[in-house]
Amino acid sequence: MASNSPSPEGIDVPETPTAGAWGEWNPTEDSARSVRGKHRVLKQRGGLARSSTVLGVGVIAAVGAGGIATAQDRPQVAISMPSLPDLPDLLGGGGHASGTAGTDTAAPAGAAAAQSAGIPGQADGRGHGQADAGEALRHRILQQAESQQEAVETQARADAERTAREAAAQEARAQKEAADKEAETARVAAEKAAAEKAEADKAAEAAATTAAKAAEGAEGGGSGPGAGAGAGTKASGGYSLPTSSYTLTSHYGDSGSMWSSGHHTGLDFAAPTGTPVKAVGGGKVISAGWSGAYGYRIVLQLDDGTEVWYCHLSSMSVTSGTVGAGETIGRVGATGNVTGAHLHLEVRKGGSTVDPLAWLESKGLSV
Repeated sequence: MASNSPSPEGIDVPETPTAGAWGEWNPTEDSARSVRGKHRVLKQRGGLARSSTVLGVGVIAAVGAGGIATAQDRPQVAISMPSLPDLPDLLGGGGHASGTAGTDTAAPAGAAAAQSAGIPGQADGRGHGQADAGEALRHRILQQAESQQEAVETQARADAERTAREAAAQEARAQKEAADKEAETARVAAEKAAAEKAEADKAAEAAATTAAKAAEGAEGGGSGPGAGAGAGTKASGGYSLPTSSYTLTSHYGDSGSMWSSGHHTGLDFAAPTGTPVKAVGGGKVISAGWSGAYGYRIVLQLDDGTEVWYCHLSSMSVTSGTVGAGETIGRVGATGNVTGAHLHLEVRKGGSTVDPLAWLESKGLSV
C-alpha cells in the first residue's frame, strides 16, 4: 500500500488507511490537523496559479490513488447524490419534477448524459423544469397582453361614448337655439300684426266718429229704409234716436231661421263698426257685458221701468251708473250671432218685448 513518500509537488502526504480500517476510519481533530512545517508554494507553471486549492486537489488525488487499490478488494458501495432544486422552484414556478436518482423509472438519453457528467437524474428533471418555467412565463406574458388589450378597448369604448354624448348635447343645444329663434321671430311677427290691427281699428274708429259727427250736424230727416235720422235731435219729453247714419234692415216680428225664437224680437240699425250708440232716454245702466248670441250688450233701464237693450256692440263706453238722453254709451259692432255690423235694439216692458219702431215713434221720434 502507499507509504509516506514525497509527492510530485514536494508535499508530505500522510499514510493512507489500511484496507482493514477503510470503513472504520473517522477523522478527528487530531487526525485532521493540518500538516506542520513550511509549505512551498510553487510559482506559476504554464500560466496556472498554484494556490492552496491546487494543493488540496493534489492531496485528494493522492489519497484517492492510495485508496483505489484497497477498495478493489471490497464490495462496491452505492453513493447517492443529494437532490438539487429544480429551475422552476428557484424561479418561483410550479414545476414538480424532482430529477433525483431513482425517481425516473424510464430514464431517457438525457439522463444518461447527465449521469456521465456526475449528476445522475438531473438532466431530465432540469429539462422538464425549464419547459414548465418557460410555459409559466409565456402564460403570464399572454395574460398581461390580454389585460392591456382589454384596458385599451375599454378606454376606446369610453371615449366613443363620451364623444357621442357630447355630439348629442351639442345637437340638442343647436335645436333649442333654432326653436328659440323661431319662437322669437313668431312673437315679433305677432306683436307687429297686433300693432297693425290696433292701428287699423283706431283709424276705423276715428273715421266712424267723424262720420257720426257729420251726420249729427246735418239737418232733415225722413223715415223708411235708407233714410238717415238726426241723432242729436231730441223729441218732446227728452228722447233721442239710438244711432245715426243707419239703415233699417230687420223689423220686429220678422220670421226666419236666423233667430232662435223663430221671429225677430227687435229692430236692426245697420251702420259701420264704431258708430256711436246713444241712450234713447234718461236712466241707469243695469247690465253690461257679454251675452251669448247678443254679443256685447248694454241694458238701459228708463225712469218708467222700460228696458232698452243695445246688442252686438263692438265696445261699451258706460257699464254702470246714470246716463242722460243722447249720451254715448257704446259703439256699433258685429259681436255674437250676426251677419254684419249693426245695432240690435230691443224694447221690453214688464219682461215682454214690444215693437221698437212703434215705441220710438210714440216718443215723437222719426225713425
